[in-house]
Amino acid sequence: MVRILINPKSNNGAGMDAGKEIEKLLPGETFEYVDVTTIENAYNYVEALEGDEKVVLCGGDGTLQHFANDVHNRPLSRDIFFYPAGSGNDFWNDVKGGVKDELLLINPYVEKLPVTIVDGKEYCFVNNVGFGIDGYCCEEGDRQRAKNDNKPINYTAIAIKGLLFKFKPRTAKVTVDGKTYEFKKAWLAPVMNGRFCGGGMNVAPDQDRLNKERNLTCVVFYDKVPLHALMIFPKIFKGELVNEKKHVTVFTGKDIKVEFEKPCAMQIDGETFLNISSTETHAYKE
Repeated sequence: MVRILINPKSNNGAGMDAGKEIEKLLPGETFEYVDVTTIENAYNYVEALEGDEKVVLCGGDGTLQHFANDVHNRPLSRDIFFYPAGSGNDFWNDVKGGVKDELLLINPYVEKLPVTIVDGKEYCFVNNVGFGIDGYCCEEGDRQRAKNDNKPINYTAIAIKGLLFKFKPRTAKVTVDGKTYEFKKAWLAPVMNGRFCGGGMNVAPDQDRLNKERNLTCVVFYDKVPLHALMIFPKIFKGELVNEKKHVTVFTGKDIKVEFEKPCAMQIDGETFLNISSTETHAYKE
C-alpha cells in the first residue's frame, strides 16, 4: 500500500489533483490519502507507522518545509518520497529540473538542513531565507490570498510594483563567517540552500544543496536607482543577475547573518515573518 500525505490546499487548492499523477506512476498499488495539514507532527507520524508501506509526501515548498521542521535534522527510519503539488515548486525545479516523471527520495534533502534563527527560535529551511523585496513579495502575496484564496498570486507583478513604488531599499550588513560587509540601497539579501526561490527565480545558480562542505550562498542585490534595478532584475529568472558585478555581491559560507537598518518582512521557504531586523543562518554541522 502507498500512504500519500497530501496537502489539499497546495497549488491554490488544487493539491489533490496531484494524487492522480502519483497513482499513474505506481500502477497496481492501493492508496490511502491522509491530509498532512491535520497531522500534529509528521516526523512522529511516519516513525510510528508499521510495515513496509511506501510513504509519499505531496505538496509544495511550504509543505516540504513544514515536514522538514518536524524532522528537524533527526534521522528517518524509513524512506520518504516526494511529489510536487505546489504553485512554485522551487525545490523540485532545483533537484529535478521540473520533470515530474517519478517520485523523489527526500531523506538526503531533509535530514541535514541549515537552520535560521528568528526572534530566538530555530527553523530548518529547504530552499532559502529571504530578506528584502522577496520578503515583501510574500507579505503582499499573503494579503492577496486572504482576499481571494483561490486566485493565483502573480509574484512577478508584485516584485515589479515593489521595485518601482512599494519597497524601499535599505542599508544591509552581511556577516559571513565572522567578516562583516555593508551595502547601501540593498533590495535583496537571501541566504540560499538551493538555487531557486520565489517560484522560479534562479538566485544562486552555482549553489549545490548537497555540497560536501554544506556551504550556503548569500546573494546581495543593491542599486541606488529603482528604474535601473527594475531593468536588470528580470535576469534573476535565468540565473544571470549574479553577473551584474556592480550591483550584486555573492558570498559563500557556513554562518551568515543579515541585518537591515529598518525592519521588513522576511520569508523562510515562502512563509512570511513580519517586522524582522536581522536573522542568522547556520549550515548543518555534523
